[in-house]
Amino acid sequence: AKLVVSVSGVGDIETAAPRANLDEAATEVAALSVDVQRAPKAERAYVIYTSGSTGKPKGVENSHRALTNFIRSVVRTPGVSADDRLLAVTTLSFDISILELFAPLAAGAEVVIASAEEAADGEALIALIEAHRPTILQATPATWRMLVDAGFEAQRDLKALCGGEALTSALAGSLLPRVGELWNMYGPTETTVWSTCKKIDAPGRISIGVPIANTRLYIVGPGGGLMPGGFPGELWIGGEGVAIGYLNRPELTAERFLPDPFSGEGRVYRTGDLARRLSGGEIEHLGRIDAQVKLRGFRIELGEIEAAIETHEATARAIAAVKPDASGEPMLVAYVLYRDGMTATGSDLRRMLRASLPSYMLPQMFIEIDRVPLTGSGKIDRNALPSPAGGGEKRRRNIAPRTETESAIAAIWRDILRVADVSVTDNFFELGGQSLQAAQMAARFKERTGWRLAPRAVIFDTLEQLAAGLERGAA
Repeated sequence: AKLVVSVSGVGDIETAAPRANLDEAATEVAALSVDVQRAPKAERAYVIYTSGSTGKPKGVENSHRALTNFIRSVVRTPGVSADDRLLAVTTLSFDISILELFAPLAAGAEVVIASAEEAADGEALIALIEAHRPTILQATPATWRMLVDAGFEAQRDLKALCGGEALTSALAGSLLPRVGELWNMYGPTETTVWSTCKKIDAPGRISIGVPIANTRLYIVGPGGGLMPGGFPGELWIGGEGVAIGYLNRPELTAERFLPDPFSGEGRVYRTGDLARRLSGGEIEHLGRIDAQVKLRGFRIELGEIEAAIETHEATARAIAAVKPDASGEPMLVAYVLYRDGMTATGSDLRRMLRASLPSYMLPQMFIEIDRVPLTGSGKIDRNALPSPAGGGEKRRRNIAPRTETESAIAAIWRDILRVADVSVTDNFFELGGQSLQAAQMAARFKERTGWRLAPRAVIFDTLEQLAAGLERGAA
């Protein structure tokens, strides 16, 4: 196998890392990829952290045996061969990077590693794809949308793997004409990366498919019994991929990992995901049972965001939710009830949150509410919360665009962010934008004007600063 590291502005470089000749070690590699019994069942291969509802990260312990089973399965389906070249775009803190590094190497394939800057910039990532012509690319739906928006053209020999959050019918419709194969991947960290996969042949109802090798899926009702086909319930996952548990968290491990009551073999992991079994045996994912969500590939506990917002002196109550924007794409929204006589801008709240929350947990929009909507049982009625398409950010000044450049930028911001008006004092991020949308904005601006914007400048500059910088460069 060949390991290629791609560095922006430098090209391919040699690494000082030790290398193994997989051709000479073919017997050992073949044994690893087909015989899960060789891997010790309880020996820890790695620990990877996910966020927790109290803000305390949870370290998931996964075994060599689970990892071996996963690699063995994905090499077979969706399939990785010695002739493949995979472009790795995922940070090592996200467990799907395990597929990108180990599956190709186990099969004797080639790995091309994108830099963090390339992975976050649609144009740069397209350039990397064109330079290396990968045959496999795994990414979250948000990254695939970024590529499509940046002008990604058809590459019919590319196998596209999509996972980390829900694959929408609209995105599938955009990708299918552009790639050779499209696969929907699903699985929590606690069951070793992916637990199911499905080749998508047409947009429409998107299922997460069937289990990978040595994996069992159960749809379980409130009473702990199996639900009939077509009826929703919690998805429990059993088999070789189930993790050892949470590092130094025995109570939480006992709560989420149970002896398998249906097969009598091993344990199951209670995913907290709502699902149902379709007539053909495939599984349809219906969202989260609790308030934990996945957005842009990151696992987010909404309670953490709400608790952080409520530390602001002006805030009486906060509700965090994932809502569709005007185009149907998910966005993280915070609904805020302020104390009598007090208020705050979205900029004020976001600035405070940056000190305690990672960037992917910062709400894209803050909407003021005058009451918390409740259901008949006294629970928060999230369906009654206003749509983010109507806006809601509080801003200090509103100055309309004054130049052609400012007007061109404002028009694109209104289109992407679905806001009614844009001030030259506004910042893209503070209007609800995020890094992938910034890359989308830069791609559209170049298409319309021929000028290239750095996505980072879009995030950190106000509209008038961005326009002034462009005009200085063109003078």
